[in-house]
Amino acid sequence: MAQLSIREVAKSYGAITVLDQISIEVEEGAFVVLLGPSGCGKSTLLHAIAGLHDIDGGSIVIGDKDVTDLPARERDVAMVFQSYALYPTMSVRENIGFPLKMRGLNAEAIRDSVDRVAAVLKIEPLLARRPRELSGGQRQRVAIGRALVRDPKLFLFDEPLSNLDAALRGDLRAEIKRLHQRIKRTMVYVTHDQIEAMTLATKIVILNKGVVQQMGTPYEIYFNPANLFVARFIGSPPITLIEGEVARAGTDNMFLLKSSQSRIALDAKVPQSPNVVMGIRPENISIVPAQDATLKATVDLVEPTGPEDIVTLNVEGHSSVIRSPAGMAAQGSSVGLNIDLDKALFFDLGTGLRLG
Repeated sequence: MAQLSIREVAKSYGAITVLDQISIEVEEGAFVVLLGPSGCGKSTLLHAIAGLHDIDGGSIVIGDKDVTDLPARERDVAMVFQSYALYPTMSVRENIGFPLKMRGLNAEAIRDSVDRVAAVLKIEPLLARRPRELSGGQRQRVAIGRALVRDPKLFLFDEPLSNLDAALRGDLRAEIKRLHQRIKRTMVYVTHDQIEAMTLATKIVILNKGVVQQMGTPYEIYFNPANLFVARFIGSPPITLIEGEVARAGTDNMFLLKSSQSRIALDAKVPQSPNVVMGIRPENISIVPAQDATLKATVDLVEPTGPEDIVTLNVEGHSSVIRSPAGMAAQGSSVGLNIDLDKALFFDLGTGLRLG
């Protein structure tokens, strides 16, 4: 195992900045997920850690060794790609054992190592097959096995599940999590899928336009987003955002919706500001009788999923998507909403930063 230190790493392609002074500390044995939209710089950063891309500034340290200027083969890292990258003419056993063969290990040592890895990944029945005889999920297990057999200091995953269907992604995601818990090695994983990030990571790093927006545990990222970008990016269904003003009304603070004359009483600790966005997670909005409602809404769409419905609402000009018990809402109807204001989030509209 090894720590990973990324210190003020910068990378540009001409006038386009891809990585802007990125600094991240990855603890030994951690599972860190680099998460963000396409083009945010996450794959470029992963490739820089692997030594596949040069950087323009900063340093990368693995364990106690500065690897910034070392070629990929000298960094003692193993990378799993989304494309599997298996040799089609080799068997599964030969594919997994190939890195050890290149190191000059004898046949017996290679066989023992491949058997051990195959047992961990539960692919012993596949060892004699060729890649063309495997499913996508099986091929990705083999690619993980080829990385695992090297026993590297650091594992890197570049969107390894993106080519799989939803069911296989769920199965293999669970396998990767179990693998990390079993071998306790440091792993860095790139994805644009927030479900992968939330379920796998011990720490999530959210990137946008080459800049770190927030680092934290999945819990911290979801419940305490640092800014509007993070709040919007994390969560399914997405967070509801309502623009307004926080102003004093007697002894209380009130949230005044910009789209209407509606007012919501707030805790006095919410800072007063003329340009505020209130964010409410779907689980903190519920459909209630009109007399108990904080706000009123119109039901735009109901998507039944069995025990619950995904309900799209028009909340005084703002779109909101919530989960609701089945049958609570009918398309086109007017409903009352209750908001758990203790869990509401507030952001400055101008800067996008969290208030309070």
